[in-house]
Amino acid sequence: MIGKEIRLERIFNRETKKTVIVPMDHGVSMGPIYGITDMKKAVAQVAEGGANAVVLHKGMVVKGHRGSGPDLGLIIHLSASTSLSPSPNSKTLVCTVEEAIRLGADGVSIHINIGDDNEREMLKDLGMISKITNEWGMPLLAMMYPRGRKIKDEYAVDMVKHAARVGAELGADVVKVSYTGNLESFREVVEGCHVPVVIAGGPKMDSDRAVLEMVKGAMEAGASGISIGRNVFQHKNPKRMVQALCMIVHKGTSVEEAMEFLSKE
Repeated sequence: MIGKEIRLERIFNRETKKTVIVPMDHGVSMGPIYGITDMKKAVAQVAEGGANAVVLHKGMVVKGHRGSGPDLGLIIHLSASTSLSPSPNSKTLVCTVEEAIRLGADGVSIHINIGDDNEREMLKDLGMISKITNEWGMPLLAMMYPRGRKIKDEYAVDMVKHAARVGAELGADVVKVSYTGNLESFREVVEGCHVPVVIAGGPKMDSDRAVLEMVKGAMEAGASGISIGRNVFQHKNPKRMVQALCMIVHKGTSVEEAMEFLSKE
């Protein structure tokens, strides 16, 4: 579908076919945490670093997206929950595809927790959103995580590759999952998904090297990019961190070279 192809070119680098996405939708789940208190500044920093796209909730588009500096793809997040909820893993729809189109989105995203008590409703939402995005030619990023009472380890390869496959089976154009910890196991996730896979960054890590090694491993395993939030916008120099990540994702740079680049900030 030509509409999806055109919009995906605003999210993925046209030459490398890879992407560096910075999600900044954390304000709903966690509040105005460090790094995204000033959304306009936060977005500007990652845009200047060369990020391909950001993920925002609808109310932050006018506050933070574009306006000046390098162009940046816009993905609007459609689902939400808060950390204050008695069931924070149960996501509910808070935006429509049509609203996202009116706001100028290049794509939309939805968060699904496989194994949650509310899995049935979240899967229903994913199927419905997939249908609507196909009708409008809008790319759909599905954030797929195994989280629930039956999930003993949400990073286990069997869990992650199952979650990824659900996203692909139900019509996502891109699937976001957690990294499984090593290249060999993550290759299983990529091979079983059949649509582009990007990795999540998770909680703020203790070192830049840990982040870069995770990204390098994922890319060598066949990932199509990254979708990393806190380890970028909470970095002491978000612009520089995005540049280092782009070196690995788009140029295949080694972790050592990226670390050397970061050390010169």
